[in-house]
Parts: sequence; structure tokens; C-alpha cells
Amino acid sequence: MATWAFFALVVFTMLAIFSTDREAGEPVSYTEYLSFVQDGAVKSVLRNNATGEITFELNDDSGTVFSTSGPVTSYEAELALLDEKVPSPDDGTEGGVKFVTPTENALVQLLFFLLPVGLLIGFFVWMQRRAQGQMGGIMSVGRSKAKTYTTERPGTTFDDVAGYAAVKREITEVVDFLKSPERFSEIGARTPKGMLLVGPPGTGKTLIARAVAGEAGVPFMSVTGSDFMEMFVGVGASRVRDLFESARKMGRAIIFIDEIDSIGRKRGAGMGGGHDEREQTLNQMLAEMDGFEASEGIIMMAATNRPDILDPALLRPGRFDRQVVVPLPELEDRKEILAVHLKGKRSEAELDVNVIARGTPGMSGADLANLVNEAALFAVRAGDAKIAMRHFEKARDRVLLGIERTSMVQTEEEVERTAYHEAGHALCAAVQDNHDPVHKVTIIPTGMALGVTMTLPTNDRHSMDKDEAEAMMVMAMGGRVAEALVFNESSSGAANDLQQATNIARRMVTEWGMSEKIGPMSLSDSGPVFLGDDMMQNKAGHSGDTARLIDEEIRRILIEAEDHCRHLLTTYRNGLDLIARALLEHESISGDEVYRLLNLSGANLTLPGNTSLTADAASDADPVDDNSAADADASVSDLETAE
Repeated sequence: MATWAFFALVVFTMLAIFSTDREAGEPVSYTEYLSFVQDGAVKSVLRNNATGEITFELNDDSGTVFSTSGPVTSYEAELALLDEKVPSPDDGTEGGVKFVTPTENALVQLLFFLLPVGLLIGFFVWMQRRAQGQMGGIMSVGRSKAKTYTTERPGTTFDDVAGYAAVKREITEVVDFLKSPERFSEIGARTPKGMLLVGPPGTGKTLIARAVAGEAGVPFMSVTGSDFMEMFVGVGASRVRDLFESARKMGRAIIFIDEIDSIGRKRGAGMGGGHDEREQTLNQMLAEMDGFEASEGIIMMAATNRPDILDPALLRPGRFDRQVVVPLPELEDRKEILAVHLKGKRSEAELDVNVIARGTPGMSGADLANLVNEAALFAVRAGDAKIAMRHFEKARDRVLLGIERTSMVQTEEEVERTAYHEAGHALCAAVQDNHDPVHKVTIIPTGMALGVTMTLPTNDRHSMDKDEAEAMMVMAMGGRVAEALVFNESSSGAANDLQQATNIARRMVTEWGMSEKIGPMSLSDSGPVFLGDDMMQNKAGHSGDTARLIDEEIRRILIEAEDHCRHLLTTYRNGLDLIARALLEHESISGDEVYRLLNLSGANLTLPGNTSLTADAASDADPVDDNSAADADASVSDLETAE
């Protein structure tokens, strides 16, 4: 602060010196000045011997002061003229000629002397303070970077964690131990020293850890795995020691390490050797976890979404001896999570959380929070006062599919091909009992796709049988086969569909044991290759004959799925035309309209949930023939009210 004040004073003084007006009067030329003197019109003259500046005043009593610049050394003619024409004060008049030789201000001289000295002193002070800061940073580099929250923080409890009842029951024992450890010590029971929360990203592992600390009412120390890593060798181990020492001083506390896989990877894997900084940090953590006793009241919690790469010594009993899986929320959990995020937001009374939850399978808690926020943003953009179901529909499409590219220009042929492509997907999904029901079909370009057929499961699926896998492949083939039936050729739009179908067929053969020729064998070579274990091992794998047999089985399954898809589209060709024409007119139709149009073509389908479609036109529909134009036109006109 003093340095800045010194510099400000210097700048102010310099401005004050150089901002003075050097012109003391109205400027005139030196010739005019001599002319005034020659005419005897000059009353007084003041000459600066150092700069040659001349200031003079006339006899007209106007008080105007004139200034000019002459030679630094006065010559004799000018002096004689001044002596003759300018009256002297000795004559009893005011004025006369005066010569001055100004000297420099002592303060200015002192300032110019002290300025370089002050700058030099300020530079050394700045260097000293910077060196002290660096030394302080070096001295504190081994300290833990954990953020400590007192009993008031976090205030999170289990009530703030929606869903996950099974997870809460699993970790209640830790809360009971921290609240009343004497209950466990009296009977001689030992509580887990470490608890590992395992689950996909966004499922709320950190939130659950904070809720445990809030329920137990103990300090909560939070740190991420990357905070232990430093370019200096041994710093990570030093930070681990400092972390546990700080926790011991608190008595009962919870140490939470997020993303522990960054320092807890399997030792000796890969090409890094066994003496790098990460492994030294892990060794120190293993020693610290074995060093403190359960009676000290310190519980370690950690979170990761990659438990398969953790070191076995970290997971053995006595360290992280209990793993709690935090999976993606189920249907009931999603309802509770959505209800929590909808609190404080304006929403319509008829907003059905059950429908929203059923349409969000596989979404984590973070995804659901983002979905609610996107729906609120859509409501604001539309100028609506409350959040409605239509906003959630748009938000889900935005999150799952991407942004609608309404400005994309397509030819009529491309739009028609896309309509039949999506109609093929929708038809194959609707007429198969083992496939999820159709929810929405659109030919509006969305994300990277020219069209989308969205299906919606009635319940959460945790496994897949052979019939369901085959139904998914048939549905994936629907777009390509529909293009071939209508236009007698296929396009590149089916590239992603073929990839999905091939992946399913490959997993049926190599992982799920659904091929009779291959038998009950697992031939999948997927694994944590990045760990480097495969580089140190020679895996036998399977023979070339087996690889050839795998390719033949995958091809057979795909061809059978394509044949079955072609049979369905041929059987319900009228329904294919109806759906395609409806898409061409409305661009987007609902799943209910897909089922209604198929029933108009002669199919006998039921709505999802075993609700029959009781349209009168369904019973009166003509059988499948080539004359479906009239039915198509009638169905498209009926869709206008639905839209």
C-alpha cells in the first residue's frame, strides 16, 4: 500500500510541474515586440536570462500582458533600445526593465534525487514479499486441501435425498455409529471403517455422503482424488497424513473422497512402474486407514463410477470393506426426484409426474434436474405462466435427441423417403408384442438425425430375453426395408440402424449365449484395456474358425431379422402408407395415432396398457390391398384435431 501511495505522489508532483502554463501572456512575435519598444509603447519588460522568454506590458493602461521569446543572450542593440525607450522606475513611473535568472526548486531537485532511490527500494520490497509468498506456498504444499464443514454445514439430511430407500437403509448403520458409538463398543461390534459408494455419474453419491454427515451431526471433510496429486514427489502422501491428522483432532468426523479412482487405481498396472506419485499416495492412504481404530469415530466414505479399476488392497476388509451401489433411479425413485425438483416451480395442476417418470428411463438424478430446468426454460420462451406437459415433451426431446433443425432445407424426395423410413420403424415397433410401444414419430430433423421414432417402455427393464432382442433388431431394420419396398433402393440413412442391429446380434452371439452353434460361451474381449494388464498377459482368445463361425451367426441373425421385418411391412403395407402420409402432412404424430392408423389399415392392435382402440373406422377398415389412398386421406384429415 505504501508503495502505491509513493508512486501516486510522484505522478501527482510530475503532473503539477509539467502542467504549469509556460505562457504568461498573449503571445506576439519578437519583431512585434521590438516594434512596440521602438515606438515607446512599452511600459515594463521582464526578461528571463535562462530561457529567453520576455514578458512586457504596454502604456495603454489596458493591463494586457504580452509574451514572446527572444535570444537567450541579449544583444547590445536590444539593450540600448530598452534603455532608451522604456522608462526607468527612477523617473517616478512604474515599470522599467528587469532581468531574472530563476533557480530550480529545492523540492523538485530533491524529488528527482529521491525518485530513482524510491523505485529501487520499492522493487526490493516487492521481490521480498513475492519470495515470502512463494516460500509460504512451498511450506504449505503438503497440507490437505479438504473443505471442512461444521455441524451446521452440511444441513443435508435423508429427507433431502429423494428415492434410494435401499441405499438409505444400508448406510443408516454408519449414522447410528456416529451418533451413539457406545452401543457398538459395549457388545464388541466393529463398524466398517470405510464405505465406497459405487454408481454411474449423476446419481447423487456426493449428496448421499453429505446427508450422512447431516444426519449424524458430525464435521464433514470433503476432498477430491485429484487434490492429492502434485508435481512434487511425496506431496500426495503428505496431504493424506495431514487430512487424517485434522480428522483425528475433530474426534468424530466423516472423510469423503470424491472420484477416488484417480488415486486408487490398481498398482503395478500399465507402464508407469511402482514408484510414481499416485502409488505413493495410495500406499499412505492404505497405511492411514489401517492405523486408526474404530473407537476414534472416523468414517471414510468415497465415491467412484469405476470400481473395477480400484486396487484390491483398498477394497479388502478393514479399509473400504463395504460397497453401496447407487444405481440409476427406478420408476418410483424418478417420481420422487421429479417431485423434489418441481417444488418452488409453477406447474399446471394436471401435470402428471407418473408420465414424465415413465418417459425418462435411464436418466440419473442430475439428468432429471436438467430436464425440469429445460421444461421451465421452454415455458419462459413460450410466454406461459406455468410449466405444462408440452414443455416437458419438448425438454425431453431436446435432452435425448438434440435441437430441432427447422431451418434445414430438404427436397420433396428426401422428405418422402424420411417419412417412409420413420414409418417403417414405427410400424415394426407397434405390431410386435415384445417391443416397447411407440410414443412419438417425427420427420423434423433433430440433432444428427433426419427423423426420429421414439418408443416408451411401460416398465423399467433390467434384462433382455431373446425375443425382445430380436424385436429390437426388426424395429431397427424397419427404416431400411421400408425404403427398399417403396423406392426399390436403400439410402445411407440406415447406417446407424444397421450399427445398432449388428451390435445387438454380436452381443447375442458372443455375450448372451443366444446362438445354438456357438453354445453357452462368452467370447467377449471387452475389458479395462487402459489399465495395461492386457499388455502384460497373453490372452488365448478364440481360434480363427470360431471367429468365422461368430461372423456367420451374426449374419444369419441379421438376415432373419430383415426377412421378418420385410414380412411385417408387406403384411401391413397399407398402414405403412397411412403413417407416411400422416408424417408428410403433420411432420410429427403421437404413438396413439400410429396405432389408430394401423387399425384403420386392418390391424387389430391395442393401446399400451391393454386399452383397446375402439375407433369405429377400425372395424370397418378394408383388408390390406393396393387401394389405400382413400383411407390415407381420411386418416390424415382426422389427425388435424389431434394436432
